Amino acid sequence: MGYASNGAGRAAHEALLARHDAELRLMETMKRSLQAKMKSDREYALALSAAAAQGQKMDKCEELNGSVIASAWRTMTEEWENTSRLIKANAEALDSRALDRLNTLMTERRKARKVYQEDHSKISSQFTQLSEEVQRKQSEYQKCLESYKQMRAKFEENYLKCPTSRGGRKLDETRDKYGKACRRLHRAHNEYVLLLAEATECERALRTASLPALFDQQRRLGEATASSWKGILMEVVQRSDFGTEKFKEIQNKIESSVQNLRPQEEYKEFIEKYRSPPSTPISFNFDESLVEDTSGKLQPNQLTVDNLTVEWLKEKLTELETILQDNREKQTALQGPEIIGNGVCKNNNTGMTNGVNGVDRHSPPPIPVTTAEPVKLLELRVSERKCARQAEMIRAALAELGCEEAPSGCPDLSAEVVGVDSLDGSSPDHQDRSSLGSKASMDALRLHLHSIMPPKPFFRMFTRPFRRKSVPSSPALPPKTYRSSSEGPSDSVSVSETERSLVDQEWFHGVLPREEVVRLLRADGDYLVRETTRNHARQLVLSVCWGQHKHFIVQTTPEGHYRFEGAAFPSVGELIAWQRTSGVPVTARSGALLRRAVPRETWELNNDHVQLLDKIGRGNFGDVYKARLKTTGQEVAVKTCRVALPEDQKRTFLQEGRILKQYQHPNIVRLIGIAVQKQPIMIVMELVPGGSLLTFLRTRASNLSSRTLLAMCRDAAGGMRYLESKNCIHRDLAARNCLVGDDNIVKISDFGMSREEEEYIVSGGMKQIPIKWTAPEALNFGKYTSLCDVWSYGVLMWEIFSKGDTPYAGMSNSRAREKIDNGYRMPAPEGCAEDVYALMLRCWEYEPDKRPHFHQIYTIIDNIYNR
Repeated sequence: MGYASNGAGRAAHEALLARHDAELRLMETMKRSLQAKMKSDREYALALSAAAAQGQKMDKCEELNGSVIASAWRTMTEEWENTSRLIKANAEALDSRALDRLNTLMTERRKARKVYQEDHSKISSQFTQLSEEVQRKQSEYQKCLESYKQMRAKFEENYLKCPTSRGGRKLDETRDKYGKACRRLHRAHNEYVLLLAEATECERALRTASLPALFDQQRRLGEATASSWKGILMEVVQRSDFGTEKFKEIQNKIESSVQNLRPQEEYKEFIEKYRSPPSTPISFNFDESLVEDTSGKLQPNQLTVDNLTVEWLKEKLTELETILQDNREKQTALQGPEIIGNGVCKNNNTGMTNGVNGVDRHSPPPIPVTTAEPVKLLELRVSERKCARQAEMIRAALAELGCEEAPSGCPDLSAEVVGVDSLDGSSPDHQDRSSLGSKASMDALRLHLHSIMPPKPFFRMFTRPFRRKSVPSSPALPPKTYRSSSEGPSDSVSVSETERSLVDQEWFHGVLPREEVVRLLRADGDYLVRETTRNHARQLVLSVCWGQHKHFIVQTTPEGHYRFEGAAFPSVGELIAWQRTSGVPVTARSGALLRRAVPRETWELNNDHVQLLDKIGRGNFGDVYKARLKTTGQEVAVKTCRVALPEDQKRTFLQEGRILKQYQHPNIVRLIGIAVQKQPIMIVMELVPGGSLLTFLRTRASNLSSRTLLAMCRDAAGGMRYLESKNCIHRDLAARNCLVGDDNIVKISDFGMSREEEEYIVSGGMKQIPIKWTAPEALNFGKYTSLCDVWSYGVLMWEIFSKGDTPYAGMSNSRAREKIDNGYRMPAPEGCAEDVYALMLRCWEYEPDKRPHFHQIYTIIDNIYNR
């Protein structure tokens, strides 16, 4: 710093002043930071106190009398309150002590800087005055010397004219003037010599004594300031230390209360207080009134085996046996190979010979309950007991039937209704019967049959089970159209629709995000099917608008069929078609009905129609390809999303497509579509031949005139003016995110960070923010508006006119940010016109309200271009 005598120069003086300024800025920064810390400490103390109060709300709950856990929790919340008070007290102490001391130190430092500058100026002015006096005396000496030379020349001339007499008036006068000139010269000489000696001694004193003493005084003052500064920091440390004795005492008290818990005493008082005999078993009895009108076909507490139920009973038995087998395997895994069921050992062969897959046909023994058994094992045993009981009843009912043909489960309706077989026109002798001959009556009967048996493949399920023996077999139903008998859609469902592949269904929207789905479903009964991934497994989801938006996972049976709560179908298309036509809610609890299928929008493309060609880049979410649309042959650019990305990042990826699909402007890259039918998700955009503007500028710098660069700025301003009118904040405007098309037209691209809001506040951190392109208010407060894009546009203009140079070259992000806050702005690029640079500076105004809007920027650039 130049505190020694050999450093008391001009450079040291300027460096010392700069150091003073830097220290004052550091103190100001510390002051703001301490104020923020005190604010956060007070808020934390308040929040902790609120948490303690919340935790103490159960304190007077009578049901928890005697609870050791509640007692420990009470102690913990009380100590939270004490911690809150201690933190608040520390914050107040910092405010009243450390912050006051820092303010005082700042005042003293400013005063010391002023005194130093005055003292240094005084010493410097003394030396300057002496130097000026030496120059003045030297000039006076020079004049005396010239006068002396003139008088001597005149004297010698007159003396030579009168060589004999050596006298005369004129010679005397000349001699007198010559003598005076000689005296003045000698006096000036002596004064000059003495002044030089004075100046030499003064300079030596200033250089070796005064300035070093001044600098040494500043060193001592600096050390004293640093000592006070250290004291302030130490107080901050002490007031921020959670390891002090007071905090340790609180923590030890909390830890002690928890460590002293005796779990075996938790329910001791409760059990003693509420000790009571076992509850009375609940009896479940069949309501016999339900079967009074079934003509004896259905009997209480007995399974009915007929052609309506035999197939279902067999499938149910198979399902129960599968569940029992899985149950046994899970129990073996939980408790070991010796236990295989309800406490039945492998070596016990009693009652096992008549079982299926090793399951006893007789009622299982009571479930043994021990405190050592895990709850999961007990749950498995309860489940096994229920399944075993149902399987036993089904096997007994099927055994009684033996090999006989299953009896008809329908009453003889031939005298009352048209036979079911007449639906396909195969029984003309019945066609004149009219009791239930109407189309509506048959639809009602068909829906009733749907409700009491699991269907075979849709549109063939009415042809076999209900055909009477006296009626000849008829062919399966031809492709035909059905409508729902309840309130439903006006459109119809055909066989060809249900047999199409899932991707071809108009209501299948692939991996469309949930947010887009909610936007598409507007009226009650609107529905679509989409695909999602949960725990790395693909799942199909039916999304329905019914009061609110509901989402149902399509369940898959062991046979590979699809269902919700009711019947299962071989394909999702048949399941959706049946749900729509039957008028049956998707689930009883939701009551949601399917009325109108929401078709894919025009921008939803089929992944199979996109042929990837060459990889042309890489983005944040995946690779970028040149591709071709198979349907039109058009070459396009395709952004892909990596399959392994989390769902939230996939939503962020698709956000660019959601924003772009509504924009049409020559200076905005055009969206062609989004392929979401399957993975990977693709955003398909127009292929802009010139590629990135940044690369274009760097590779063609020598061929770009100022007028061309100005036109590029105008294009970018036109695109941003359009976005501003749509309340879209780009947030990542830079040359790397612009594309160059035909005739050097610039198009704004990369909307991954964009937001459609007038003002957007970032609350989740500032990761991946382009620091050197981002406005100060966005960096400091997370507040984004279109005026933040104006700041970025100024940097983009600088990039364009510097032909691809890096902004704030040689500076780190933090250094650039600090210099911008201190007023630094990049100099004009070489060859940049003054009015263009003036516009850049207007875009870089620190206060957002002082920056021009994009419609003003476009007008300014257009006027410059047209000049």
